[in-house]
Amino acid sequence: MCDTFVALPPHTGGAVVFGKNSDREPNEAQALAYHPPARHPAGARLRCTHIEIDQVRDTLGVLLCRPFWMWGAEMGANQCGVVIGNEAVFTRMPAVRQKVLTGMDLLRLALERAATAEQAVETITALLHDYGQGGRCGYRDRRFTYHSSFIIADPADAWVLETAGPLWAARRVVGRAAISNHLSIGAEFDRAHPELLDTARRRRRSLALLDQRQSRVDAAVAMALLRDHGPGTYRPDAHLRLDRICAHSANPLTRHAAQTTGSLVAVLHPDEQQYWVTGTAAPCTGLFKPVWLEGDVLPSDLGTPGPRYDAESLWWRHERLHRLVLEDYPHRLGVYGRDRDQLEAGWREVARNTPVQERFNLTKNAFAQARQATEAWAQQVADTPATRRPSWPYRIYWRRQNRQAGIDLHR
Repeated sequence: MCDTFVALPPHTGGAVVFGKNSDREPNEAQALAYHPPARHPAGARLRCTHIEIDQVRDTLGVLLCRPFWMWGAEMGANQCGVVIGNEAVFTRMPAVRQKVLTGMDLLRLALERAATAEQAVETITALLHDYGQGGRCGYRDRRFTYHSSFIIADPADAWVLETAGPLWAARRVVGRAAISNHLSIGAEFDRAHPELLDTARRRRRSLALLDQRQSRVDAAVAMALLRDHGPGTYRPDAHLRLDRICAHSANPLTRHAAQTTGSLVAVLHPDEQQYWVTGTAAPCTGLFKPVWLEGDVLPSDLGTPGPRYDAESLWWRHERLHRLVLEDYPHRLGVYGRDRDQLEAGWREVARNTPVQERFNLTKNAFAQARQATEAWAQQVADTPATRRPSWPYRIYWRRQNRQAGIDLHR
């Protein structure tokens, strides 16, 4: 269950600003990767998550945030400044379980093939017609399948595209838009997924936060929105519903496939596109690092995450800090929350004036600083006694997740 938003001028001071949280199962590590542009031989075939399709002659360079076991991606951007986020949606139309393209496949294919947001809409709808959508979309829940909606943006334009099976509707965005896990183009329905009202509340929360900022939506505002837990002091064990933008898993029934496992912010100017990625779960406990899709894009030491804890993987290294914080969320986040904000603010300030030839150095240094800070904060948090432990069902749930992932929080 995810949240995606976009804001256009005049709400942003000139840029198109995009943000997305990818919410999936808590141990479903997400890989952050860049694939450069490529030329493919005539007649080449492409293996997606479940099926093979015809490859195109040329593909664009793409930055992807994807569940480790999928070919497709939950969100990403390409070298032309097109950025896309997708959402699971549930409709009266039965979802197809046989081998077809997943919504994540459609997203990656559009990024690889489309130079504008409008072309991405056309690419996805053509692929829907040719190959269909659905298939296994869950990690451990192998029966989980769904339809998809998308926000698609470039430096000049943005679209909401919603699908159900081969059917689709698209709307050009004026001002701002947000989507969650239900259809938003059209207000009438006869039946709804049981989580429709919760996801509608999350969408309303995103739009309300955007409206509060009006002409001041920028990277910092987008990051804060993706970290939002609603008003008041937040405790992740104290609610049952999937109604928070920054989502934390809490039980196997109502909040299992509900962990924010990756986050992306894009600031799209016509002459420059800047991206901020966590590469980790829980943006509230992690750091957004700056990335540009030019020359070298990502450091080489991020690792490739899998199903179990791996200290060499960016995603899993942060997960120890995240899960230590969950043992007493408000108190332990307070140990380093201000330091996190100051570190990001410093990167944003430097990024404003960094020459093109120095941008990758900033990216590399930011990821290195984030690694050092994450390790130091994890030790600080581990040494901070919990003042109020979460409820026992919540603790049991996370102990089970930690055992399955082979992660020892108090080593």
